[in-house]
Amino acid sequence: MAEGSRSSLHRRLFGWLLLPLLIVLPVLGTALYRQVQHSAQSWLDEGLEDTALTLAGQIDLRSGEPRIDISVTMDRALRFDRQDDVFYLVLAPRGEVLQGDAGLVELRPLPPPQPAGSVHYGDVRLRGRELRLVQLGRDCGDGVCQVLVAETLHKRDALQREITTFVALNGVALAVLLALAAGWAIRQGLAPLTDLSTELERRDLHRLTPLAARLPRELAPLQAAFNRLFERLNRASEAQREFLADAAHQLRTPLTSLQTEIELALLEPHDPRVDPLLQRLRQRVVRSARLAQQLLSLARAEDRSVDVGQRIDLRDIATESGQDWAHRPLPAGVDLGFELAEAPALGHAFLLRELLENLIHNAVSYAGAGARITVRCGSAPDGPWLEVEDNGPGIPAADRPAALQRFRRGDQAAGTGTGLGLAIAADIAARHGGRLALLDAHGGPGLRARLSLPHP
Repeated sequence: MAEGSRSSLHRRLFGWLLLPLLIVLPVLGTALYRQVQHSAQSWLDEGLEDTALTLAGQIDLRSGEPRIDISVTMDRALRFDRQDDVFYLVLAPRGEVLQGDAGLVELRPLPPPQPAGSVHYGDVRLRGRELRLVQLGRDCGDGVCQVLVAETLHKRDALQREITTFVALNGVALAVLLALAAGWAIRQGLAPLTDLSTELERRDLHRLTPLAARLPRELAPLQAAFNRLFERLNRASEAQREFLADAAHQLRTPLTSLQTEIELALLEPHDPRVDPLLQRLRQRVVRSARLAQQLLSLARAEDRSVDVGQRIDLRDIATESGQDWAHRPLPAGVDLGFELAEAPALGHAFLLRELLENLIHNAVSYAGAGARITVRCGSAPDGPWLEVEDNGPGIPAADRPAALQRFRRGDQAAGTGTGLGLAIAADIAARHGGRLALLDAHGGPGLRARLSLPHP
């Protein structure tokens, strides 16, 4: 499956957490809005009811007929409101206007008379204006007087807008906070998985130690399964290395004996016509012995029990290799030189000598007759280094990655190599935490194989 089409666990969890949030928040917001609006409406209605009760208390029944006398000051007090217009009307039991705004009888819809002590609230219209009405029934002896108080809806509309804005903003803020909290909680919850993934990325055939991270109970079986897998891989890798080492050991002795016998046969009197055959046999045996040695080196490079943390100096390793190559015959005209400086490092001397052996052998085999081969070492700001440079045909840049793979040779490679030398050198470099790079030679054609190691 392509990376872009894979479902993100973080997104899935976030979506499942966000889904109920998107459902519940509007419901809760609507319920909160209605509750707050109802409380505000009740509070404002109580103010109108207080005005109605004040008017009802002013009705005088002492003369037998209901009468009410409202002074100008009291009238102003009853009508005072900073935002709305207030209207009131007091009706006798038979509908006569006792006090107030007679125009309120034109209310639509006009509520029916209320029994004594009863209160009625309603929304009405008066000449195109929306009003909120409170109607109160007052016992007036032989009947029930009606007290009506109404006001316009300016402060109610303003309060409704404020409530709507308040609930909406708080709902959005709560949703954002909950979403952020959910995202943070999911990241924290998935952090052990991220740590486990990072630890798995560090594992390879050279490092199959069990995972020992402290994980939640739900991830413990996964870690245990990985550890069992590492154990099986480790056993398989050990068996492969042991087989490779045993096979190489078993091959080296008979091949060495066979090479000796062929060389003795070449020295003994024999038919000249057999000489080309003996030379070809000798070359094949030498190549087979070299392959056995390389397989043994490959097994050693992959052996995790080898300590690559010993203090060494790359100059000493190059010096020992130079002394060894000084006693070997080189192809005609090949010049092998050394330019060495102190290069302290951490590693395994035998493996690094094998790395250098493969690099020099590769240069001698492929640089051609008359080639100049130079071995250098030193220290750089980023760590110690070792390189082998030749002025041969080199390797095209496009073929260099393949040249570092086992049993892979460039399309234009000459000679009878097996394609293991550079691959073994690259494995040994990786075993030491370093890197083998194939670069252009300095100032001309050729190849420069450079080993870079970390600081000791």
